[in-house]
Amino acid sequence: MYDCETRERALALLRQGVTNRTVAERLNVPRGTIGWWRHEDRKRRGESFERPHDCPRCAERAFDRQAYAYLLGLYLGDGHIISKQKQHHLSVFCDEAWPGLIQSAEDAMRKVMALPSVRRRHKTGCVEVKSYTAHWKCMFPQHGPGKKHERPIALDAWQQQIVDEYPWEFIRGLVHSDGCRITNWTTRLVGGVHKRYEYPRYFFTNTSTDIIRLFTDTLDKVGVEWKPTRQSRRAQNISVARKSSVALMDQHIGPKY
Repeated sequence: MYDCETRERALALLRQGVTNRTVAERLNVPRGTIGWWRHEDRKRRGESFERPHDCPRCAERAFDRQAYAYLLGLYLGDGHIISKQKQHHLSVFCDEAWPGLIQSAEDAMRKVMALPSVRRRHKTGCVEVKSYTAHWKCMFPQHGPGKKHERPIALDAWQQQIVDEYPWEFIRGLVHSDGCRITNWTTRLVGGVHKRYEYPRYFFTNTSTDIIRLFTDTLDKVGVEWKPTRQSRRAQNISVARKSSVALMDQHIGPKY
């Protein structure tokens, strides 16, 4: 449908680094056609294609370590990585009732790696925040086959250093994924009258003993007192109920929104 001159002009521009979109608009040729010409030209010249990336580990570049500490908590709680031949992305699942949490997850992904596209996929009752690049495996070496609670989970030295620098961001990510802040109540007989008393507390629930340990170890470092509560068959529950510890959690974490 297009003469050789148009194709050669397109290839000349592409070899100069002009994007497919720009070449398509300049020559009034569909982007799919431009992409095919580029693919065939690379194949003919034996040129391999590597998608551009800004992976901090591979490029050895600085990145937002505070945002990463939060994102690490989200990943360990409600995140997973898909890594197949033609499908690579990090997903974090958020309850649709917490739009602030959804935005925080998206912001953290962009701050750690700005180049990959980030999208939201709405499902029944939740929103999946997805960032598309194979390099999330570099940032989360805990990725592997099977479910996280069925394999050992341990932080690499560089990850632990970040958690030590930003422990509250790590705790916040874990609480935002698999935790909550609730208000309990009880009644007491005072002067013959039953009075209702309310008190807030935090819970964290996970099925991985390693992730539970990472959470409680970090709580210990910031001076938050905790205790295990009644366990279910699958999950372990951690409670923060002492008044001073709840106040400390409120100062740094607070309820989801």
